[in-house]
Amino acid sequence: MSLIDIRPFKASDRDAVTAVILPIQQEEFGIPITAADQPDLAAIETFYQSGAGQFWVAAKDGHVVGTLGLKDIGNGQAALRKMFVSAEARGRQDGVAAKLLDALTAHARQAGIRQVLLGTTDKFLAAHRFYEKNGFDEISADDLPSSFPRMAVDSKFYSLTLAA
Repeated sequence: MSLIDIRPFKASDRDAVTAVILPIQQEEFGIPITAADQPDLAAIETFYQSGAGQFWVAAKDGHVVGTLGLKDIGNGQAALRKMFVSAEARGRQDGVAAKLLDALTAHARQAGIRQVLLGTTDKFLAAHRFYEKNGFDEISADDLPSSFPRMAVDSKFYSLTLAA
């Protein structure tokens, strides 16, 4: 088993982050989206790494295999975005998704975030199971705060309440 390193994003990771995210969106799930359609990918430092937010990468053998962003949306709330794990790094063996989520929740608690919200598509069935297994509750779009950065493809929403 290879060691998985979870660490904050740095500018030199930008191309590797895009190389993880785009094939999953385009090839696995058939979503016709490009990097240009996702300006947050070009501005990770200002979009995610501000306020109580952060963006993490998971590296295996020195290569980025996973991503996860936390966008501070104010009022003790944050949006979980861009959680992607490359196909070869999925599953319990390496636990990449769980390690990324652990980093996010530890950071969020320390930063005073009380609620983490996320939007996803109906297509990401394994993601739905993962979020539900990890304490997220499905909520209605009507329950989202106005500050939530909703994506056009989002059709299913979740909330995780964090204890202080």
